[in-house]
Amino acid sequence: MADDVARLDAVVRGRVQGVGFRYFVMREARRLELDGWTANEADGSVRVVADGPRETLHVLLEALREGPPASIVERVLEEWPPVASGGWLTGQGFSIRSGAHRGD
Repeated sequence: MADDVARLDAVVRGRVQGVGFRYFVMREARRLELDGWTANEADGSVRVVADGPRETLHVLLEALREGPPASIVERVLEEWPPVASGGWLTGQGFSIRSGAHRGD
């Protein structure tokens, strides 16, 4: 079962700030019961870090590629780093972080 656990670290580029993108991500991630966070980046992108079952993370990734109605997603850069200790199994939930926050 632990083999199914993964981490998605994605950066979404396009018109993704000021359009409710982070709230869209939070709703989708909570609906999918993923743990992690999302934040605006200084370059105008939105970063998403989520832990959970790999199949479920692919569902989130597809949602990121679509975005909410007011957004224009130009590109989603994805990485699949190892899950940090204390990852999704701790049940931390999913949150929106300040763009100034630089940690997992």
